[in-house]
Amino acid sequence: MPWLSIQRLLKANKFMKNKKILIILSFTSLLAFIVINLSIGAVKVDFREIIKIIMERLGAIPYQNDISESTKYIILDVRLPRIIASYFVGGTLAISGAAYQGLLKNPMADPYILGISSGAAFGATISIVFFGGIKILGIASINLTAFIGAVLVVFIVYNIAKIGSDVPITMLLLSGIAMSQFLAALMAVMMLMFGESLHIIIHWTMGSLSGKGWDKVFSLIPYSLAGLAILLYLSRDMDLMLLGDENANNLGVNSERVKKTILFTTSIITGAAVAISGIIGFVGLIVPHAVRIFTGPRHKILLPVSFNAGGILLMFCDTFARSVITQEIPVGIVTAILGGPFFIFLLYKKKREVF
Repeated sequence: MPWLSIQRLLKANKFMKNKKILIILSFTSLLAFIVINLSIGAVKVDFREIIKIIMERLGAIPYQNDISESTKYIILDVRLPRIIASYFVGGTLAISGAAYQGLLKNPMADPYILGISSGAAFGATISIVFFGGIKILGIASINLTAFIGAVLVVFIVYNIAKIGSDVPITMLLLSGIAMSQFLAALMAVMMLMFGESLHIIIHWTMGSLSGKGWDKVFSLIPYSLAGLAILLYLSRDMDLMLLGDENANNLGVNSERVKKTILFTTSIITGAAVAISGIIGFVGLIVPHAVRIFTGPRHKILLPVSFNAGGILLMFCDTFARSVITQEIPVGIVTAILGGPFFIFLLYKKKREVF
């Protein structure tokens, strides 16, 4: 049986009647979550002070003499950009995961299944080993090479899997797995040859949002919002493609063109997110599954709610990573701790369905 049956897809989901309310509640809760995360850290800041600091920066209230400049700096220039960055990284990974799960008709697909993470990690490794911390055209070399590596790998994988004008899903998956293993081997060789860079490479591959400022936030936001807009534009075609390529084509969908657009869009936005945060796994796997329970499979509502839920999840994971102990731990470790058991649960559930 297909992952999503025709009956389930066409059936009116009981939550769809209230989809506008669901989306509104999803996004209005964001402000509260941001304030909560701003208050958590080595320096505790009261909720009322946080609101005053933000309102002062927006020009809504006069200068607040009773709040120290150091507190304002911590909130506005240390925590807030990091929280916003985590939100957009998490949201980007979540919508990419939702798109891949629909495209590949595989509930265990995530943004890294086609080798995006391996491409970004290999690109970052090249930068760390050969370029160090230099900037290229005003952009940190590690971010630039990671982005190029992620996008380039998807382009290679797509062309390897392409047969004539078609791209079979099975070939796409196998090509992605093969490319991931190949790049992992090359990375291992480089780490052995350049041992002095080993700890930097390992730390980057664990994923971290430490020290991310407003420049990183503003560099990611256009990619994230543009990616969300494109995927929403394709949401109806993505719904129909859940019925199979042949049925979708009969209903007027150019399935191959939609595949190309989705792959190109998700590789670009995932590459942009990974270039900033490093490798953060499982967000694109967990979030679409959890959201789909409440929204149903229709991408028009699944995508925006997944974006918000993914952003909020990574926001809390990052806050936990920087505040649970005195020494900050990479946020990728926290998401792996959450995602590992969830992935095992999916495998167990799949096994029960088969047997």
